Amino acid sequence: MTDAQLSERTERPSASAPVERGWRKLLLALGVFLVLIRFFPLLRVIAPVEQTLLLFVPALAACMLVGWWAGGPLLPALAWSGLAALISTNAAAGGTFDVLARGWGLLLAGAFGLVCLFGPQRPLMTRGLISLTLVLVFTLIMGVVGPVSADQAAEIVSAELTRRAADSMASIRLSLAQMPELVGRIPELAEMPEQMESLLDAAARAGTRLFPALLALESLCAVALAWATYHRFSRTRLGPPLAPISQFRFNDQLVWGLIVGLTVLFVPTLADARPLGQNFVLFFGALFVLRGLGVLAWFLAPRRLTPLIVTAVVLLYVPVVNYVAVLGLTLLLVVAFGLGLGDTWADWRSRARPTT
Repeated sequence: MTDAQLSERTERPSASAPVERGWRKLLLALGVFLVLIRFFPLLRVIAPVEQTLLLFVPALAACMLVGWWAGGPLLPALAWSGLAALISTNAAAGGTFDVLARGWGLLLAGAFGLVCLFGPQRPLMTRGLISLTLVLVFTLIMGVVGPVSADQAAEIVSAELTRRAADSMASIRLSLAQMPELVGRIPELAEMPEQMESLLDAAARAGTRLFPALLALESLCAVALAWATYHRFSRTRLGPPLAPISQFRFNDQLVWGLIVGLTVLFVPTLADARPLGQNFVLFFGALFVLRGLGVLAWFLAPRRLTPLIVTAVVLLYVPVVNYVAVLGLTLLLVVAFGLGLGDTWADWRSRARPTT
């Protein structure tokens, strides 16, 4: 392949991709991912990397570097790379878990940058999955030959999630102790610490068991947000803009990942591999739930699905009403999973959209 052909192949996506506009929805998503996750006790325990800047900033720096290589400005690439180095250096001064999180973030950014550099024709979802695969393979190798074994990493993760649960419970108890009048008016609040402690302990155990799948999902979110942010800062296109959720889809062959996970879970002779099956089911199941939400967003009236989900999430923290919110969210997730899985064969969005 000649240099001219290689240049033409590299620049084609940036020439054909439309310009992304609008910050409102992106800023809302960034606020949830970078800030609010640390204020909700359950999210603090479930989210593998609490300091999500460790994932987002290096990924954005990688996009900036690839953009510079494709002809974009150098100064933003240097600025974001310096910020990524600063954040990673500060994390290195923390505990062992912070060091591991920093390493994962840097590896993810490096892999994503290389995939963007050498695969400019691939869609974002494919790039993210390839990057995750590369980092997972490297992590597995390091778990065998590196200084931290897989069992030691699991103990570090368990200790970190348990610490977050304990910190959250201390904050909840302190907050209630400072509001005795409110607790007197709402007796249910007096029982909340005990219920919340049980919930957070269960979440910490589940988070430890499902940590690989949760980390992969969180990493995909970081990569997608970095991609969208980059294309609002720079006019040097790396590929098509991030599509709305109503257009979210992926290769139908990923259904085999879900099938493999379910097979491992339900075949008795594979009982020893059940943690692997649980992680497969969670990861690929979450992708199909998101695809199903895209199908719902396609058929429902514009802007009707998002307020419904936000309202249900807020109601989770309202005493008494939260039971109804849990039931509603569970039903929504089940329906979305069914629609997303069925979309593999039915391709719902190829049909005419209702006009009412």
